[in-house]
Amino acid sequence: MEEREGEGVGVPDGYERLWTPHRMTYIQGEGKPTGDDEDIEGCPFCEIPKLDDADGNIVARGTAMYVVMNKYPYNNGHLMVVPFRHVPDYTDLDTDEIAEMGALTQRAMTVLRAVMGAHGFNIGMNQGRVAGAGIAGHLHEHIVPRWGGDANFMPIIGRTKTLPQLLKDTRAELAAAWERV
Repeated sequence: MEEREGEGVGVPDGYERLWTPHRMTYIQGEGKPTGDDEDIEGCPFCEIPKLDDADGNIVARGTAMYVVMNKYPYNNGHLMVVPFRHVPDYTDLDTDEIAEMGALTQRAMTVLRAVMGAHGFNIGMNQGRVAGAGIAGHLHEHIVPRWGGDANFMPIIGRTKTLPQLLKDTRAELAAAWERV
């Protein structure tokens, strides 16, 4: 195949490439529900709790919520608190569910500090597709651990994010520490 100027490999643009073809399945929608956000059919957050904890990357289970590793993390240790019940919006939770979400968020922060030495956190939820929710039909809260210097050369200059540990290994450490910390 002939390469033309301005196309393909070899055209200098100042960026290094870190190829992550495994993310293409996410970008193309694999594992995301199709159709209406209210549709439970195919919702990964409804399917995950049916798996055993290691296969589902579940760190802990509560009464109404579970804590799971984000399959496409922003940082190592990126967790999500997810209701077992398929609801799209925070206002759909009852008082007990809100209390449990808060308690699991606090516990996750404690465990991430103890196991991974997190210095801080980004915590939040994207409500609706227009707000950036990848799976808008099933509420989930992100807990992203942060460290001083984690926005270093790699993401800023190198335009590359490094994750130093596999999800399964991080999940095993956090799950083991969940009860003892």
